[in-house]
Amino acid sequence: MTQRAAGDGMGPQGPEGSAARGRRTGGASRDILGVRPAPFRRRAREGKTSVINRVRQLRKERLMTLEALAEHAGVTKSYLSKVERGRSVPSIAVSASLAKALDVPLDTLFADAEELAEVTVTRAGERRPLTSDREPGSRYEGIALQAGSKRMTPFMLHPPHDAGPVPFRDHPGEEFLFVHRGRAELIFPSQTVVLETGDSAYFRATAPHKVRSLGAERAALLLLVTDDRDGAETPHPHMP
Repeated sequence: MTQRAAGDGMGPQGPEGSAARGRRTGGASRDILGVRPAPFRRRAREGKTSVINRVRQLRKERLMTLEALAEHAGVTKSYLSKVERGRSVPSIAVSASLAKALDVPLDTLFADAEELAEVTVTRAGERRPLTSDREPGSRYEGIALQAGSKRMTPFMLHPPHDAGPVPFRDHPGEEFLFVHRGRAELIFPSQTVVLETGDSAYFRATAPHKVRSLGAERAALLLLVTDDRDGAETPHPHMP
């Protein structure tokens, strides 16, 4: 799958220099994107931080690997991994670069848990295309992109008819497929499963897999993805 390119690099100074300046001055590196900075610092001192880091979630929703986002944002892969795991707080400059690479407003990288909506509704016409209409491989539409921290990542999947050129994918975690329209074939190295409209499949995503459409038009499938948040980053894109 073609990774989505977005944004420009930060330049040669890199994140470590910005973070170091923030530590010396006691400045922006601790003020997370201007999202209620004073309450955040107070809660941090009390051990009750309620600010949620959404960088990893936003990256996954946009089908970007860790390497791709690091390259587009002009930071190192190891530093970005620390940011996603909450082990490093990015400066405003680094946060702005990440937001640009992800094509989101700056203040969406981090969300206040107290302000997250309990229910996120995505209307049929509001699903966001994540791939081009001319994409010969799998096409995806994002669902519930405005939601806060998620344990599941939902997509509408429109698989190609010819799965031959599509490589098998695998990742830590699990997947659930529900055929909303049409017919599809779920392909594993050792077996294939034909899915009719209304059928579903739940499987461990560590098994290499891919999907193709059957019939005259592309099928439409609801895809739910969970990944192993404590596991190592898979070298493969996590989509079928």
